[in-house]
Amino acid sequence: MAFKDILLTLTSYPEPTPNSVVETAVSIAAALGAHLAAVSCEVHVQVPGNILSGSIPSISGVIAGEAEKSRQSARGLLAAFDAAAEKAGVPHETIVEKCLTFDVPELLVDYARLHDLTIVPVPESYDQWYAESVIFGSGRPTLVLPETPSARPFELGTVVVAWDFSRAAARAVSDALPLLERAKKVRVLTVGNEKVFDTKHSAEELAKNLARHRIDVVLDKVDADGRQIDEVLEAYVLSHKADVLVMGAYGHARWREFILGGATKSLLSKPPLPILLSH
Repeated sequence: MAFKDILLTLTSYPEPTPNSVVETAVSIAAALGAHLAAVSCEVHVQVPGNILSGSIPSISGVIAGEAEKSRQSARGLLAAFDAAAEKAGVPHETIVEKCLTFDVPELLVDYARLHDLTIVPVPESYDQWYAESVIFGSGRPTLVLPETPSARPFELGTVVVAWDFSRAAARAVSDALPLLERAKKVRVLTVGNEKVFDTKHSAEELAKNLARHRIDVVLDKVDADGRQIDEVLEAYVLSHKADVLVMGAYGHARWREFILGGATKSLLSKPPLPILLSH
């Protein structure tokens, strides 16, 4: 089992994805020995008809200007991606689409369903609609990346698994096996006094399962001590200089509305490191 076919989503509007994300994604594909496809959309901004027929004569020009801004951003991002992938020797391809603003999430989900893993950058300046769509709609694992440049290059040094005995966590562990098998160190974290575990089995049993995949793990248990689960996880991964966090995504999707679990919502809004999420 391996990630051999990875998708990278690049946002062209309202703000383009930083080039640092492109570099990180290429590094991830290189570390996994995978083919990397980058997709970006030239978007046409949707404006209600009553505004178009109103008293703002320049609105059509503004819309055309925003569409051109998106087009230039998409082309520039894909050119930067081509250059970075070529330099790293990563097999790759670029995909450019044209669509309406509100059609972008559905288009990304369609592509994500056809790849082993999708890398989605998460911006701080606006909502995480694209990432949420892929996480809950693709049926495949999603690796969310912070857009803030990392102080150190990506490597599969330490991978932390957030383990709470749930279905979502089990799905995430299974989906993350290609990462866990390549990591130098795997730490399994269970947070105590945060939720009731309805199971007689222990984290040691998970360690036995991973050992059969030749993955040795360090088991840790941290007391929540009144803190929110996202605070505990963030403190832990930062203190152990983790490179990737693996966790289940809690919540469900409705029509253009996502109801997220507490930890999922908090960590997705500002991920402190790359996070592999499975639903």
